[in-house]
Amino acid sequence: MRAIISGITGQDGSYLCELLLEKGYTVHGIVRRSSSLDRPRLSKQYNDPAIYGKRLHLHYADLSDATSIRRIVRKAQPDEFYHLAGQSHVGLSFDIPESTCELTAIGTLRIMEILRDQDNPPRFLHASSREIFGSPLVVPQNEETPMNPTSPYGCAKAFATQMVRIYREAHGLFFCNAICYNHESPRRSENFVTKKISLAAARIKLGMQQELLMGNIDSERDWGYAKEFVEAMWLMLQQPTADDFVLATGTTHSVKAFLQLAFEHVGLDWREYYRLDPRFNRPADPHSLLGDASKAQRVLGWSPKTTLAELAQIMVDHDLERLRESQKPNR
Repeated sequence: MRAIISGITGQDGSYLCELLLEKGYTVHGIVRRSSSLDRPRLSKQYNDPAIYGKRLHLHYADLSDATSIRRIVRKAQPDEFYHLAGQSHVGLSFDIPESTCELTAIGTLRIMEILRDQDNPPRFLHASSREIFGSPLVVPQNEETPMNPTSPYGCAKAFATQMVRIYREAHGLFFCNAICYNHESPRRSENFVTKKISLAAARIKLGMQQELLMGNIDSERDWGYAKEFVEAMWLMLQQPTADDFVLATGTTHSVKAFLQLAFEHVGLDWREYYRLDPRFNRPADPHSLLGDASKAQRVLGWSPKTTLAELAQIMVDHDLERLRESQKPNR
């Protein structure tokens, strides 16, 4: 089996890459050209001569460049295409709405048009988001819940999600939406709240930081473990028919709860270090976003297993280990 992953250097892309390699796939990843060649989430595979250049291949391309993507598809001849790339930070999308919509909405459409033109179109998965529901009309949300986005990112994802459904129904293509609720891991970028918290807990424990500046911590999220979510993505493309699935834990916790769990894990009281900074509040913060993943459990046999407390511990322990390694003198 051959697969293409856009966004392979991201959190989800790196976990999915590992999963597919374990299953014997040849993986082609699409990466953006940048001044840095450092890809820490793929360093193990990138530096393994038995894998890189043999079963893992990275290709430079951009979601705005249809020609380069078309060349990669023609060269790789994939059986599956996992589209995980795009501007995925909700708060940032208010600052850069045009580029968010160009990459997240039109970039997805561009890929689908390329795949539709192939003699044997691959099975396609688009990583959608719970942000398509925005301020939801019902709780919990499932695959039939009306979209009501409240951010530029959510609006762009809603467009892409609808287009995937249209292409599936109008052209008979095996195109799917994985409607993902929040999913975290040690590989989260530092501009996401869970990573900001886990890293602060580790840094404060080691005496490298004195306080944690944050915005509203009463907002609630349906938080899962990214490594488990990519397993569901793979399962979606193994089904006899294409369909959309909500991927979620079915429980919500406040940012404050995650903050408390992370700091308790290292023996600290978060209240001694937390400082409210209104600069970090979003212009519109969605509420009551709770996913109903009963369809994924029924059809895919998938359900999340990692609790929020376990997730907080995994992330804080990873950050502690990394920071301690960085403090060791070079020999």
